[in-house]
Amino acid sequence: MKSKENLIFLGMMGSGKSSIGLLVAKKLKYNFIDIDNEIEINLKKSIKKIFEEKGEDYFREIEEKTTLNKLKMNNTVISLGGGAFINKKIRKEILKNHLSFWLNWDDKILLNRIKNSRKRPLAINATDAELIDLIKKRSNIYSKALYEVNCDNLSKSEIVNKVVEIYETN
Repeated sequence: MKSKENLIFLGMMGSGKSSIGLLVAKKLKYNFIDIDNEIEINLKKSIKKIFEEKGEDYFREIEEKTTLNKLKMNNTVISLGGGAFINKKIRKEILKNHLSFWLNWDDKILLNRIKNSRKRPLAINATDAELIDLIKKRSNIYSKALYEVNCDNLSKSEIVNKVVEIYETN
């Protein structure tokens, strides 16, 4: 088995993948990549605009290419988009060659973080029930991650410390 040098953060939109990932990268002195941010920079458009103009299927193709390309790097902390780990090719590569961390939160906490968001295409017109359904469906796949970090009742620094501790004892 290859050395698992990259730390991959996955979970629902609003789970803190980008902010926690950046803090972990700083603490470990690793590079940090936010896949959604990379896509926005490369296409010079927001994720919301990409969804509006080209649709979700187009976005998922770009997401797959971008993610698989960035996973070739070493000693990097990578924050996935909320739907990336649903992709079988991305999931297989991550599970085989990287350390994956699912930032898991109570459904109600996530719902409050993502509903009424104008920048999250899948949340814009969704009802609470639809969002809870999406959280439940995705959680079944997120649960395949190597590590699950239950974030309820933890501060950002506590989550970061927990991840770093897991990483350093691995």
